[in-house]
Amino acid sequence: MINRLIDFLQESPVNFLAVQAVSKRLDAAGYKRIDATAALGEVKPGDKLYVTKNDSSIYAFHIGQQPMEEAGFHLICAHCDSPTFRIKPNAEMTCEGGIVKLNTEVYGGPIMSTWFDRPLSLAGRVIVRGKDAMHPETKLLHVKRPLLVISNLAIHFNRQVNDGVKLSKQKDMLPLLGIVNSRLEYDNLLMNVITEELGIEASEVLDFDLYLYDSTPACTVGVHNEFISAGRLDDLSMVHAGLEALLHEELRIKKEERRIPAVTNILAIFDNEETGSQTKQGAGSPFLASMIERLAGSRENMMRAIELAFMVSADNAHAWHPNYSEKYDPTNHPVLGGGPVIKFNAAQKYASDAVSAAIFAEICREAGVPCQRFVNHSDVAGGSTLGNILASSLPLRGVDMGNPILGMHSVRETGSVKDHEYCIKAFTKFFE
Repeated sequence: MINRLIDFLQESPVNFLAVQAVSKRLDAAGYKRIDATAALGEVKPGDKLYVTKNDSSIYAFHIGQQPMEEAGFHLICAHCDSPTFRIKPNAEMTCEGGIVKLNTEVYGGPIMSTWFDRPLSLAGRVIVRGKDAMHPETKLLHVKRPLLVISNLAIHFNRQVNDGVKLSKQKDMLPLLGIVNSRLEYDNLLMNVITEELGIEASEVLDFDLYLYDSTPACTVGVHNEFISAGRLDDLSMVHAGLEALLHEELRIKKEERRIPAVTNILAIFDNEETGSQTKQGAGSPFLASMIERLAGSRENMMRAIELAFMVSADNAHAWHPNYSEKYDPTNHPVLGGGPVIKFNAAQKYASDAVSAAIFAEICREAGVPCQRFVNHSDVAGGSTLGNILASSLPLRGVDMGNPILGMHSVRETGSVKDHEYCIKAFTKFFE
């Protein structure tokens, strides 16, 4: 099971490629891709549908036997973006000796120092000329070889480096791409990479959304291989767990024996959670609500369905760190390997309350899965996530939860193999 997560992480260096990886698995399981601009037509129990937005968010629906207005729906949501560095337009900066560095800007809130001195590469989407100005074409780019490095300053020039150094996003975090070997490569080094990878001409390229990623493969570590070390565990591990649960029947039951769920199951994978979710493809968008309304048949049916529905907002939680125990709440600090974590916050940054937490804890119990609680240390400010943002357009009962990880927003995070298995079991029970 953990090898499937590792494979998924390798296919998903950025949001666009994560959506492609999810789409591929949905296609293989018999889900039909629908066009949001076209009429839905008749929707029947057992139908399996999915739709994308902006190439970077994806929504899958397995229609249940009971009408949504009578039984509600079960929703798992997660996000496919992670903190990284975006390549700016006109990015090439040629320095002495012909060394080329790329101009970048920070996306989200990465632990910037963890990006130094490791092999990096590029991934994202490239926009090329289409049939007319309003219909450009999109090509996904995934450079699979190590291509760049952000080099540290030697300690001999920075004697205080181990005492903590404030990093400049504009000066310190610019990756080296290579050395210009000829006049033809001047100001074209990045474009040459793009065109060679995609097999296109530079004149076809209109623009791009490209990001850095850690090219070192995900792996298990620990004496018993009990940990997973990988980039983007937050939140691709939750995306993968939700997808595994949605496709559970396809993975274990012969085609002719597949059941139609009693209640409609929905998996929503949003983009831009790391920057606030207020985009057309983020959790703050009305897009998911509009799709549910269309599937339910009317606004009245959708509002009735919402009152009966339940949401699991899945975004990783902070695991207790043995070197920094003073940072955690003294009685509510989840540990690696202890199972999924329900997150609480008195300022309502999380959707969880006593009712929704009790429901999810009972689902875990029925699945044979342990369950933990997380509350911030009262002197330490915490973050927010998808649940309450989504609730602004879909006022659902719901719980904010996630598997515990260490090093959240590091270029490589550490999680528990056992927790991933636990989470898939809990999500599968929820969807069943």
